[in-house]
Amino acid sequence: MTEIKNNTLNESYSLITADCGLKIGVYNMPGYNAVHAVFATNFGSVDREFSMDGKRYKLPAGVAHFLEHKMFENEECDAFERYAKTGASANAFTSFDKTCYIFTATENIDESLDILLDFVTKPYFTEQTVQKEMGIIGQEIKMYDDSANWRLLFGILDGLYVNHPIKEDIAGTVDSIARINAPMLYDVCKAFYSPAEMMLCVAGNITADRVAAAVKRAGFDSDVSDVKRIYQNEPDEINKSYGEIYMPVSTPIVALGYKEKMSDPVTVKEELCGEIIMNVLTGATSKLFNKLYDMNIVNGTFEGEIFSGRDYYSSIISGETNRPDTLIDEIEKAIKELKETGIGEEDFTITKNSIYGSMIMSFENVEEVATEMVNAHFKGGNLYTAMDTLAALTLDDVNSQLKNMMRDDKKSVFKVLPLEDVND
Repeated sequence: MTEIKNNTLNESYSLITADCGLKIGVYNMPGYNAVHAVFATNFGSVDREFSMDGKRYKLPAGVAHFLEHKMFENEECDAFERYAKTGASANAFTSFDKTCYIFTATENIDESLDILLDFVTKPYFTEQTVQKEMGIIGQEIKMYDDSANWRLLFGILDGLYVNHPIKEDIAGTVDSIARINAPMLYDVCKAFYSPAEMMLCVAGNITADRVAAAVKRAGFDSDVSDVKRIYQNEPDEINKSYGEIYMPVSTPIVALGYKEKMSDPVTVKEELCGEIIMNVLTGATSKLFNKLYDMNIVNGTFEGEIFSGRDYYSSIISGETNRPDTLIDEIEKAIKELKETGIGEEDFTITKNSIYGSMIMSFENVEEVATEMVNAHFKGGNLYTAMDTLAALTLDDVNSQLKNMMRDDKKSVFKVLPLEDVND
């Protein structure tokens, strides 16, 4: 057991590697009523190709999300029925980079941990249950296809990326999930759902010894396969500079995206520099947002974000507007001006302090603490890495990165336009 300490907060948490290889993070928060647990695998929608024990596997889009749905079932019942008896609130989610199984509880914590560690590591699939799930997920895919903002996100990602799976919907498509079968799911579980590939993070009024005891009760074995991820070769250039679709929306929605060249893997410092840059450029107090708002070009939906993961990094600015071309022009002008002048000391300090304050406040929330433990350790750091990196960040660091971001030759635009505009 290792204690990871932070002198600023004067707090620490426990990091354990169990005999089976499972990583365990426990943040003891005495006085809190709730306990939040996250059992996660570093396997998400972008993990589409890998080798295991010398054999190569290529997956259709949507396997990670499909597994998330199926892991709750076994021959006798589903995990939600078991959680109902303990009073825990349980759920799961799949992102581009990981899949997490979670619960929050105020009582029967040990029993809920036993359920979590059991169903996630004991898969049960048949061709019949897989076929049944295809219909359920197919309906979910169609629902997201009707979401203008969801289509906008993947439209701009498709413009920016040539080969990277980040451009494909997390849930896949109706056609791609039709290629999923039970043996495929078992292979993925063997590769990415073995305890040595996973992490259990728990925050709340609970000790590390208590969590370690739950892992011991689970009786995991220590069999480990030789698994290597295989990544697509992604060129520096973008896929296409423009795209549009027509949907039943009342107001056009537009996204302006830039494909950025960062380290491989992307560093925490690069993510934080980007967050500061985007906040100064597009935040609620920014010169650009106030100008757009005063000119009645955008409403409150206008935002900018850094969209990044292990091997991808994009700057994306989007908004709802009746003047999409004007909005794009104004954003490009603001970017050019900011890159020419650089971010000022005052804007840098205010934004940095705001982000730092949000980080400090997150330590009061059991869900955020447990989730960030997972995120940080999958990135190769610890729960305090981002906060310590931000504290050491300088204005020169940010402006140096700004100079190389948001280049015109790495730009793509995507629009979601009202159906009545089709024939205009």
